[in-house]
Amino acid sequence: MSRVLVVEDEPAIAELIALNLRHSGFEVVVAPTADAAQSEIDRVLPNLVLLDWMLPGQSGLSLAKRWRSEARTRELPIIMLTARAEEVDKVAGLDAGADDYLTKPFSTHELMARVRAVLRRKAPQALDSAVEVAGLRLDPATRRVSRADQEVKIGPTEFKLLHFFMTHPERVHSRAQLLDRVWGDHVFIEERTVDVHVKRLREALSPVDRSQLIETVRGAGYRLTQQVANAA
Repeated sequence: MSRVLVVEDEPAIAELIALNLRHSGFEVVVAPTADAAQSEIDRVLPNLVLLDWMLPGQSGLSLAKRWRSEARTRELPIIMLTARAEEVDKVAGLDAGADDYLTKPFSTHELMARVRAVLRRKAPQALDSAVEVAGLRLDPATRRVSRADQEVKIGPTEFKLLHFFMTHPERVHSRAQLLDRVWGDHVFIEERTVDVHVKRLREALSPVDRSQLIETVRGAGYRLTQQVANAA
């Protein structure tokens, strides 16, 4: 599940954006000020930022420039969403580092299309494409996991973990790598937390006879195997 940070100081607009994002399967965090946005960025690096230009205190334009100047956030996808519609403003926003620029008032359908387009450019694999391994199907768009006609009841973190495993099958991933790729690059979670969520993931997959997909590689980490494809 992709995490989107919405930096918007108008509550009604922020809620409208968040509602549409969540409906499309995104995890959403809202920050009403530049300081709050920076705190969220420092805590967990999102997959994408929707950034208003006019914010209390520091402007969105200044934030974009700052993020582009720092190694950790240099590749952070940014869409500016602002009432400033003049050509000179669009040029300034894009020059500051925005990947796209959308003016208010906006169509929510266009906004979602632009979000998906920017994410696809930043991560070539289609984020909303379903993936299937050994008869187990995961659909990011609907946040559903199933085998045949049986749906798997799975928590949001286990969903993200399974999605990563299924899109990187047969590779061994250390706990540190899984923390970085699934939880983000923050370092506030102990590596043993991965073991807890792997255990929960196996328990969730047990009713559909696919818990054995997740293998423990002693001394190395975990991997998803495809060798149960012909199992009952």
